[in-house]
Amino acid sequence: MLSWTNRARRADACSFLAQVGFYFAVQSGGSFDIDWTVTDPKDTIVIEGERERQGDYIFTAYLVGEYSFCFNNDMSSFSEKLVDFDIMVESEPRPVAPAKPTALTEQTSSLEESIYKLSGSLSSIQRTQKYFRTREHRKVSTVQSTHWRIFMFSISESILMCGMSAFQVWVVQRFFRGRVGGRKFSWKLCGKYRVEM
Repeated sequence: MLSWTNRARRADACSFLAQVGFYFAVQSGGSFDIDWTVTDPKDTIVIEGERERQGDYIFTAYLVGEYSFCFNNDMSSFSEKLVDFDIMVESEPRPVAPAKPTALTEQTSSLEESIYKLSGSLSSIQRTQKYFRTREHRKVSTVQSTHWRIFMFSISESILMCGMSAFQVWVVQRFFRGRVGGRKFSWKLCGKYRVEM
């Protein structure tokens, strides 16, 4: 269980809202699925999901206190899971420009806008990288599983071929040994030939 505490000053506690971004992805294990829940400080379920491989959710934290992010692997207890997750909280309001703009505040506000745009672009790139990392982990796991199956199939095929060849040698030896069904065969050529001129 992972928890995050939403803190606010007493004066802001009545009107406090925080946007919480929650991203997770199962990197390896089983069918790459997991059950999860997010609960608020009153133990009320905010959002939940069952047997999901990955998710990217945004919810509003209305209450001040500790929020819990729980991952549950009860449905697949025989395989371990590796989960990558990220929690982002956007509770700080953007500063408001003064009513009387000056040349310095205009430059500062345009600079701040550029910084917010860059921050959003970097967040987007980060999420894309996490997505590709998740895909890579899943593909590597699939390749390793397939490699193991091919290896086991080739071993069993080799054992089967050796067994078949030993069986064929035994059958041929038994055939030429001369005894079939308890009788002995003799391979004798007898005959009289008359030659006339």
